Amino acid sequence: MKSLLSILLFFILQTNFAQQADIIIKNGKVIDGTGNSWFYADVAIKDGKIISIQKNIQLTATKIIDAKGLIVAPGFIDVHTHIEDDEVKNPLATNFIYDGVTTVITGNCGLSRVDLKKYFHLLDSIKLSINVASMIGHNDIREFVMGKANREPTYDEMEQMKTIVHVAMINGAVGFSTGLIYTPGNYSKTNEIITLAKIAALYNGVYATHMRSEGDSIVDAINEAINIGKTCNMPVEISHFKLAGQNNWGRGKETLGLVKAAREQGLDVTIDQYPYTASSTSISTLFPDWALANGQDSINARLKRTKDKNIIADYIISRIKKRGLEHFNYVVIANYPADASLNGKSIEQINLLKGRKHTLTDEVKTIFEIMHNGGASCVFHGMSETDVQYFVQYPFNMFASDGTIRVMNVGVPHPRSYGTNARVLAKYVREEKLISLEEAIRRMTSLPAQKFSLKNRGLLKEGFAADVIIFNENTIQDNSTFDKPHQYSTGIEYVIVNGEITLDKGTHTKARNGVVLYGMGKE
Repeated sequence: MKSLLSILLFFILQTNFAQQADIIIKNGKVIDGTGNSWFYADVAIKDGKIISIQKNIQLTATKIIDAKGLIVAPGFIDVHTHIEDDEVKNPLATNFIYDGVTTVITGNCGLSRVDLKKYFHLLDSIKLSINVASMIGHNDIREFVMGKANREPTYDEMEQMKTIVHVAMINGAVGFSTGLIYTPGNYSKTNEIITLAKIAALYNGVYATHMRSEGDSIVDAINEAINIGKTCNMPVEISHFKLAGQNNWGRGKETLGLVKAAREQGLDVTIDQYPYTASSTSISTLFPDWALANGQDSINARLKRTKDKNIIADYIISRIKKRGLEHFNYVVIANYPADASLNGKSIEQINLLKGRKHTLTDEVKTIFEIMHNGGASCVFHGMSETDVQYFVQYPFNMFASDGTIRVMNVGVPHPRSYGTNARVLAKYVREEKLISLEEAIRRMTSLPAQKFSLKNRGLLKEGFAADVIIFNENTIQDNSTFDKPHQYSTGIEYVIVNGEITLDKGTHTKARNGVVLYGMGKE
C-alpha cells in the first residue's frame, strides 16, 4: 500500500510541476486582439506559449508581472516594413520594440532579397529581437533578371522570374509584392504582374502593392490592384493607402469607396496606413519614369544632355505647379550619403544655401545635383490630416510604419519607424477618440495575422505564441518628430517575444528571441 501511495504522490507532484509557468501576468486588463471588450484576467506563459488566460491563475512562476492598471495585449504586427540591411546594424530592433512591435513583414514595395532561403538563414544566424516574415519583391526579381531595362521581358526572362517566385514561396515567402512607382517595376505591364502573382497565389500568398499612383492617377492604380487580385484569385493588400498632393485632398470617399466595393463583391482587399501627413521615399520619384532607366550612369548622361534635362525639368515643375506650390519646401532630405550636412533640410533651403535664386528653376537644378550624386531619401509633406483621419476609421485598415530598424542618430528619418503604433493609440484613440482601443489593437494584431496567415499569432489565446505587450493606455506616447525623429515611444512597460521578456519596465533587456515566420507554401 505504501508503495502505491508513493507512486501516486510522485505522479501528482510531477503533474503539478509540469503545470508551473515561466511568466505570469497578473491583474491586467486583457485586450485579446479579437476586437472584443477588455476583461480582467491573468496570463500564464510557459515554453514560449500562452498556457492559460483566466482570473486568479493558481500556478507558480519564475517571473510574476503585476499589470494592475495596465493593458495586456498581443504584440503588434507591422505588415509593411523594409528592414533589409538594417537588421545587421541593429539586431535589437529597439525602435520597434519600444513601439510594441513583436513581428514585422518585410520585402514590401517590390523590394526584397531574391534568395529568401539565404536571407532567412541570415536572420536565424544573427537573431533579432523581433519576428520576421517576408514577401518576395517583384522589382528586385526583375532587376536580377533584366537589370533596369525599360522594356517587356522575353519569354526566357519571364520563365526565370516565375521560377524565382516559385522558389521563394516554397522557401516561406508570405506573398508577392510590387513597387510600381519604382524602377524597374514601373516599366512592367499588368500582364507581367498577373503572371508572377499567379505563382504566389498557388501557395496562398498575398499580393501587396505600392501602386503606380497615390495621387493624380490613383483611381486607375486601385483598379489595377483589384483586377490583379481578382484575376489571380488571391488576397490584395494596398500598401500605405493615402492621397498624395494638395490637389487630391478630399478624394478619400472616392478612393476608399473602390476598396469597399471590391469587398462587397467578395474580394479580399485590405489596406494599411501610417498615421502621418508625410511620406518618405527616394528623391528619384520626382523624375519621369523614362529618365531613370538603366541605372545611375544613364541618369547622369541624361542630365548632361540639354534636351533631356529640359524635358525632365519641365516635367518636375509642371507637377509641383499642379499641387499649387511655389517651392520645394515640402521635400526634406532624410539621408543624403554624398553630404550628410544637408540631412533635415528642404530642397528650398538647400537651394538658398548654395546661393542660387529663389525660383523653381534653380530648385530643380539642386534636385539634379542631388540625383547626379547618387540621390537621397526624402520626407515628402503632401497629405491632408482630414484624409488621414478618414482612413484611420476604416475597419479593414492595418497600421504599418513603412519603416526600418533604425540606428540611433543616423540621418533625419521619418518618425514613423519609431512611433507609428504609439501615435495611433495616443492621438487617434485616447485624444481624438476616432476608434476604440480594442479596435485599434485588433488592427495591429489579429487582422494582420489573419491577412498574412501567421499561424498562432495576433491573439492572446491558449496555445498561441507568447508575443505579449503591457502598456499604460493613459501615458503611451510617440515622441519621435520630423525635426527630432530619434526618440523612442514611451508608455509600453513590457514586451515579451516568444515567451522571453524583451522590454522590462521600459528598458530593453537585449534579448534576441525573434524567429522567422514562414508562409503557407513552406516545404
